[in-house]
Amino acid sequence: MTCPHRPLVRAMFICFSAVTLVIAGCHKKPVAATAPPAIPPSAAKPTASLSADRSTINKGETVKLSWTTTEAPKASIAPEVGAVTPQGSTSVTPSTSTTYTLTASGIGGNAESSVHVSVIAPTPVAEMHKPSLDELFLKDIHDAYFDYDSATIRPDARDALQKSADFLKDYPSAHVTVEGHCDERGSTEYNLALGQRRSNAVKQYLVSLGVPTDRVGTTSWGKERPFCADANETCWQQNRRGHFTLNK
Repeated sequence: MTCPHRPLVRAMFICFSAVTLVIAGCHKKPVAATAPPAIPPSAAKPTASLSADRSTINKGETVKLSWTTTEAPKASIAPEVGAVTPQGSTSVTPSTSTTYTLTASGIGGNAESSVHVSVIAPTPVAEMHKPSLDELFLKDIHDAYFDYDSATIRPDARDALQKSADFLKDYPSAHVTVEGHCDERGSTEYNLALGQRRSNAVKQYLVSLGVPTDRVGTTSWGKERPFCADANETCWQQNRRGHFTLNK
């Protein structure tokens, strides 16, 4: 048996389904569009500035370094100084000429600044020769000269003996012997005795000037060791003397 109303029912079902889909579509929430990520601003590049209060110093002196930085949470100075605050100052004592470099570091990169400090080393002074006691003795000790057949201290001999006394007082370790000498005239025995009187006279004069008596010995050579061998007054005068020798 065929039902005449079946095509009508089918058409009504299709129409109802279409209406339901339209209503469902009208009530569906639209999907929000996703915003693109924000682009961060580019980081600022650090700056660095380093200076010294003097560019040249003498060895052993100090120099003051001063610095400033921007956009740099980290900063350091090389050599020697190390990590530093973003700005400040410090003193250094370089032993040789040195270039100091400030490095500033931040998100935006690094920055550097340098300063050179020249160190002047003193010119070495040539060591001065320190004269020995023997050299000083030859320079500062002076013989005393006498008149013919005399052991009296003359005025010129007093001046010479004053200088000799000053030397002996300045150098307490020095001990001397005064030799009495004569010219060739007269006998050997007489001149030995005269030479002894002359050496004794020199010693007594030194003692009167403050030289300790135990630092001055005496002896006589008479005419046995002449300084000059010519037979004239000029030569004889050089032989009539109280002559000093340094005791070793």
